Amino acid sequence: MVELITPPPGEISPAVPAAPVRALAALPPREEPLLLDLTAWLRSAPPWLLSAIVHMVAMIALGLLFYQAEQEDDLLLHAGYSEDTSVSLDENLDLSVSDLDVLSLDQQVVTMAELPRVDDPFSSPEATDFVPNPLLATGPVMPTTIGIALTGREPGMKDTLLKAYGGTGKTEGAVALGLRWLANRQLRNGAWSLTGPYDDGARSNNDAAATAMALLAFQGAGYTPQSDSNNPFTPVVRRGWNQLLRKMDKDGKFFDEVSSNQQLYTQAMCTIALCELFGMTSDYQYRDAAQKAIDYCVQIQAREGGWRYEPGVDSDMSVTGWFVMALQSARMAGLEVPSPTLDRVSGFLDEVARDGGSRYAYRTRDGATLTLTAEGLLCRMYLGWERDDPRLQTGVKYLLENLPEWDKQNVYYWYYATQVMHHVEDSPWRIWNAEMRKLLPEKQVRRGRERGSWDPGGDRWGGEGGRLYVTCLAIYTLEVYYRHLPLYQTGGASGGF
Repeated sequence: MVELITPPPGEISPAVPAAPVRALAALPPREEPLLLDLTAWLRSAPPWLLSAIVHMVAMIALGLLFYQAEQEDDLLLHAGYSEDTSVSLDENLDLSVSDLDVLSLDQQVVTMAELPRVDDPFSSPEATDFVPNPLLATGPVMPTTIGIALTGREPGMKDTLLKAYGGTGKTEGAVALGLRWLANRQLRNGAWSLTGPYDDGARSNNDAAATAMALLAFQGAGYTPQSDSNNPFTPVVRRGWNQLLRKMDKDGKFFDEVSSNQQLYTQAMCTIALCELFGMTSDYQYRDAAQKAIDYCVQIQAREGGWRYEPGVDSDMSVTGWFVMALQSARMAGLEVPSPTLDRVSGFLDEVARDGGSRYAYRTRDGATLTLTAEGLLCRMYLGWERDDPRLQTGVKYLLENLPEWDKQNVYYWYYATQVMHHVEDSPWRIWNAEMRKLLPEKQVRRGRERGSWDPGGDRWGGEGGRLYVTCLAIYTLEVYYRHLPLYQTGGASGGF
């Protein structure tokens, strides 16, 4: 808790006593007249002028008092992003787990004092015109020029995009607090776990997927192993990558120790993280590994054109969506993705499309769902649909009829739908963002041992993924302002749909 030490309202510093008149006689006589005799001027000034000066000084003093009060609230939120001033935000967390499992708290706990501060936590910044990256084409971005650079995560660009697309101090505060929770749940070996050490873990563990998800959250905010070594999150990310890269075999596969229905989810998430890492750092020590991971993804594509639970066997929209994100991350990083692979994905999307392509189903024999419609539309955008495609417009309107509500908690849906709206921009984005940026920070846990996370209890898939899964998806959603540059780059804040 940050406390501002200020004088009580109305209290002023004691005046310095004037020198006795007789002391002036001891001074040597001045050789030149005073340039300005304030005493004589005040004696000759009209009464109305003196009154105006007194009132002006009083107004300035009152203004400073109000300004000081606003600064106190601002700093208080900087320190902890909490409206509950009774909670100490820098206290050690009682994890109640063995030192064999987790780094000791003295080594690992990241306190709020160490986190980067954000400006204006109380209000949303006014929208500003976004100047597109000069390296990218404006208008619809087709596969050959897709090049969605990850430069939005860099400090200067990040601030610009936050203002342009309606991010706030509260959204950034929630991201920082969520990353703190993740940092304090990293295991001693550098990995993360889906089952703990925290409340409401998943039913089964998958440390490769958990580690990839945590690293994606840090990378979404701009942190890599090459970041500033003085930043408390840099060693966290470095340890995580040292561990995750050990999981990959010579063929680019990450899931040897994973149950069958999680194998390809794991492969896709790890590949996304690795391709992003290379794209963000341009460090060629990661390039070969990232290309191998992508090559393996291409190799195990099923005959239907998508992916499901096991390599080369069957396809569903849920798993396929994560692989499309992996292929897209590879293209962002300048890695090789064969065009026939993308064509086959489009063929599978045609098979699970409903209502003329505006909605999407899990598999070819199923009906459309809200979540998979968001996922399918995002895949279509990455595969070349233009912004004014009638199928996309119809799908977006359907999503806008289902804005985020906590009693219908589904972070998987929110994660994909938020990306769709961000790429579409303009009024659909403003409508969606107005709800999303308020809901997620409000529902973040603000006290106790799980402070900074999100409860999975009421979430559609919270029982399967657990607290880490729900928290990571919530963080990705709040990073949307700068995580990926918008596909169509319309300017973000103007126009309609």
